[in-house]
Amino acid sequence: MKILRLFSVMAFVMAMVSCSTVKVVVDMDKTADFSKYETYSFLGWQNDSDKILNDFDRKRIRDAFISEFERRDLKPVKENGDMEVSLFIVVDQKTSVSAYTDYYGGRYGGYNRYRGGWGYGYANTTYSENDYLEGTLVMDVFDGKTKNQVWQGISTGTVVENPEKREKTIPAHIAALMRKFPVQPK
Repeated sequence: MKILRLFSVMAFVMAMVSCSTVKVVVDMDKTADFSKYETYSFLGWQNDSDKILNDFDRKRIRDAFISEFERRDLKPVKENGDMEVSLFIVVDQKTSVSAYTDYYGGRYGGYNRYRGGWGYGYANTTYSENDYLEGTLVMDVFDGKTKNQVWQGISTGTVVENPEKREKTIPAHIAALMRKFPVQPK
């Protein structure tokens, strides 16, 4: 079980450093007035999902969110912000399948104006399966007074094992998620 947890930690970290395209999906309460929010507070990680992260990556994710909120003139408070933010992480094992067929051959025999002659040759199909990890980061935003959820952003990407890119790609993935946040940078 501990090995699986360690594997999950590395998987999420790699998801955040992936060079692949990040898919972002958002949903929101259309009646919420985001212009009234001036402060925010972090509620923490839902279901202790941050346990799959190391301290460095937890800090990188938190700093990236703080930076994005600062760009929107939202001020951090320890608790009871105008909006409250919680985060959740999921890592899933996936398999992709691909096939490619090469045909080698030619034609011979009688030709007429309606069809070609008989053919000869062979086909070679290459089939491959690729196991990979997909990481998902969920950001929930709640109204600080009513405690109702007003926004949710979900960022999903493929886990790539390249820890050297973590410092740059984590903020880039958070920025991709925050591009769809209702309060735009100033």
